[in-house]
Amino acid sequence: MFDRKSGRPLCVGNGDTCKRLTQSGVQSLPCPSPALCEFGKGGLCKPYGRLNVKIGDDDDLGTFIFRTTGYNSIRTLAARLSYYQAVSGGLLAYMPLELKLRGKSTTQSHRTPIYYVDLVIKDGVSLQQAVAQAREKSQQVKEEGVDQAALDTAAAKGFGNALLEYDEDEMTQVIEEFYPATAGESPPDNSSIVSKLRKDLSSTRSASG
Repeated sequence: MFDRKSGRPLCVGNGDTCKRLTQSGVQSLPCPSPALCEFGKGGLCKPYGRLNVKIGDDDDLGTFIFRTTGYNSIRTLAARLSYYQAVSGGLLAYMPLELKLRGKSTTQSHRTPIYYVDLVIKDGVSLQQAVAQAREKSQQVKEEGVDQAALDTAAAKGFGNALLEYDEDEMTQVIEEFYPATAGESPPDNSSIVSKLRKDLSSTRSASG
């Protein structure tokens, strides 16, 4: 849930627990999910997901961050990450994957395309080959002295210390998606959002080689 005027986060949760700005400061509270939350009722609290992915080898610790308020993208990415983590035996960090922008239409969308992002095995690589590559890469980095488990722990701790990472310009767009224009206001230009998403994913594919 965001402050519509400042774009700053007010409450951030995961469906289990949340961090919320109160008069007493930041508090950790139960999170019943957007649909059941009294604090964010009326559509004020909505899904917001961020996916950090490593692209290429130019920056060993740098990541590309894909951000979305789309329920379909969040649900799809969460499921894919869980599947790839399981099928690789915990070697998700080494799997050769790529992001793909997909579109679907349903009766509820009145056959208007709904765009969402999917995470798939890199084109031309089978699931078996991807797992084999992940195992080989995992063994290689271990021999080189890289501790991926420790890096994952440090990253998780860093995310836990912050209420929410945000950028002023980016939050403006997020607010538009979170809280569509009301009567008398200009509606957000969804075509620009789709265009930006296509550009981001195109850059991701180019950087991945």
